[in-house]
Amino acid sequence: MGKRRHKNEAISKLTKKQRKHLQEFGEQHPFHDHPKRVETEGDDEEEEEEERPSAYQKLLFTLKQSDDVESDEDEEEILYDGEDLSPAEEHPRENAEGEIDGGELEETKRSRAEVEEFMDKKHEAQFCLETNVFGEEDMDNADDMVHQDGYEDTFVKHLETELDEEDIRNLLNGVKKRSQIKWPRLSNMLCISNLEKFPAPGPASGVSPPPLHKALEANWKSMNQPFQAKGAPVQEVSSLQKELLGLMGTYRDVYFPECSPITEGKEVRSAYCLHVLNHVLKANSRVLAHNAQLKESKPGEEDFRDKGLTRPKVLILVPFRDGALQVVQTFVTLLEPKGKKMDVSNKKRFKDEFGEVVEDRPPNLVRPDDYHAVFSGNVDDHFRIGVSILKRSMRLYSPFYSSDIIIASPLGLRTLLGVDGESKRDFDFLSSIEILVLDQADVFFMQNWEHVLHVMKHMNLQPLDSHGVDFSRVRMWNLNNWAKHYRQTLVFSAIQDPQINNILTKHCFNYRGQVATKNLPKTGSICQVLVQLPHVFQMFNSDSFMDQDARFQFFVDKVLPQYKDSVMSHTFIYVPSYFDFVRIRNYLKKEDVNFTSISEYSNRSEVYKARHFFQKGDKQFLLFSERFHFYKRYTIKGIRNLIFYGLPTYAHFYSEVCNMLQTGTDGRDSSSWTCTVLYSRYDAHKLAAVTGAERAAQMLQSKKPVHLFVTGEEDKAS
Repeated sequence: MGKRRHKNEAISKLTKKQRKHLQEFGEQHPFHDHPKRVETEGDDEEEEEEERPSAYQKLLFTLKQSDDVESDEDEEEILYDGEDLSPAEEHPRENAEGEIDGGELEETKRSRAEVEEFMDKKHEAQFCLETNVFGEEDMDNADDMVHQDGYEDTFVKHLETELDEEDIRNLLNGVKKRSQIKWPRLSNMLCISNLEKFPAPGPASGVSPPPLHKALEANWKSMNQPFQAKGAPVQEVSSLQKELLGLMGTYRDVYFPECSPITEGKEVRSAYCLHVLNHVLKANSRVLAHNAQLKESKPGEEDFRDKGLTRPKVLILVPFRDGALQVVQTFVTLLEPKGKKMDVSNKKRFKDEFGEVVEDRPPNLVRPDDYHAVFSGNVDDHFRIGVSILKRSMRLYSPFYSSDIIIASPLGLRTLLGVDGESKRDFDFLSSIEILVLDQADVFFMQNWEHVLHVMKHMNLQPLDSHGVDFSRVRMWNLNNWAKHYRQTLVFSAIQDPQINNILTKHCFNYRGQVATKNLPKTGSICQVLVQLPHVFQMFNSDSFMDQDARFQFFVDKVLPQYKDSVMSHTFIYVPSYFDFVRIRNYLKKEDVNFTSISEYSNRSEVYKARHFFQKGDKQFLLFSERFHFYKRYTIKGIRNLIFYGLPTYAHFYSEVCNMLQTGTDGRDSSSWTCTVLYSRYDAHKLAAVTGAERAAQMLQSKKPVHLFVTGEEDKAS
């Protein structure tokens, strides 16, 4: 009785528009989408009222967003609403050709620059590699790296390997040797060897986690403790972590595309943080030990080449501030001595700027687990921060050229790297990166993949300035501009995608080769579809993965005419790519088709109207972008016919969208529901994720261009 009274009281406090929205859609607006608390009389009932931003919101908006850009209905538009920002809307927009709108990028950069970026200069001397030396008690750390357990540390072997001109030619133009291995946890892996003298790794039993720096020996086995429940027994290092550490310790490039944010994400983060810290601590220990030896020796007596052209050694790309927070917290957990507090400079400021932002979410907000896992904590996507580590102390907000590790979002780096022709741009700090980590690479698709490519193009270039480097200490392969051949790239993603593969094939040149996990799903997400629904998969011919013209022409000529009849009303068109979304929208406008649309750039009022008119049948088609679904996860009611213009980026989106048919219809006319899916032979990974590997193989090899599956009471295929 008390719960019902509480519920009635909560409903009674809602405005008329809020109650109408709750009754019609079964939910209140999620965060960033709150309607106005007090209703204004005389407003049109079909239109949501706009919320007047507070002074604090206006300030946040000024710091986070450039001025609103007015849209042109006849051209591709990106709609901004200062009161309805999602992470997707904070990115400089792209035109229909995939190019970045330079004017908007400039506006974004000027807006971001209004607040001076904080850099810690107070602790410069304390963390300076050039002036610090090891004490006698620490000298053993450097010696231990040369021989541990009877063999040379891979860290030393990797950095001291000297390539010659022939090796470089083979790396760039030679034939790559491919082989497959199978490990217990990672299972099937594709290995690419660039040089014969560095073959593929052997069985898992022969690869163990690398020797660790002494500062990490005490804590590394409890690296899973931060994300365990309080009071729970400390979880040992998992088999996944052991195998990943073994691979990363060989300094090969690693691509692990099965990193779910719900299950493997935290384990993978702990593993690569341990590897990164191990690398940085060993590198700095060598420099400090050599500083001490040079201090005691006569000039010219000792010659050590132990540095790059700039100090930053590691770049970690994460999509949101919360990811950066988790990385730093993992660093502290691994480094902090037992029973003591670690010295972390600017820790309070970091928690304030990267900690969770308290938001007023509706009490009945229900979203899938993967949504909460991705969007937990601070989801601001414009940031960059330098981290320097010396001995057992950590400095946050260190200037980039005094940092060992840079943690940033692709957008945060993009606004600093700039483009050709700009007077103020800087990318020298990326010249000597030895480890590059792309964490949650799949989320970068939903932000702006162009930013990632822009960062990759600026990796390991010769610096334009010396930045005070002592050239007598710089390694020869850095001076020869061969740093890209020594860089290890670690890519972690929840999905397999050709564009991520392209990063490894086009932008990675590691002389030690690459290892990529290649496991196909046995069952597809179509098994999670609960409604009885016929799924018609139609294959079209395409010349390449990027051939969007063939898909569009097939859709216009073969698919759309079947749904133009008024009988085929309530048709929902799911479009993964925003550029395809724009192209279809412009075509439907030109053909005077009765449709409405929702994209990640639609403002709150447009979303409300589109959902309302589509559910009531006033609009025959609803054009819907995948990125909107990624950021909002609204349930669209009134769907009777589904068209997947392309297979979803995330396989579980397929079942989520299909299951929307059971909402708002009360099961009426379910026998007439339809689902049509377009695919080509270049969609093999996505097709396998939806239908399962065995079915996908049959569909791709079959001479029949159409395949039917029925979900619900029985699964049938023909």
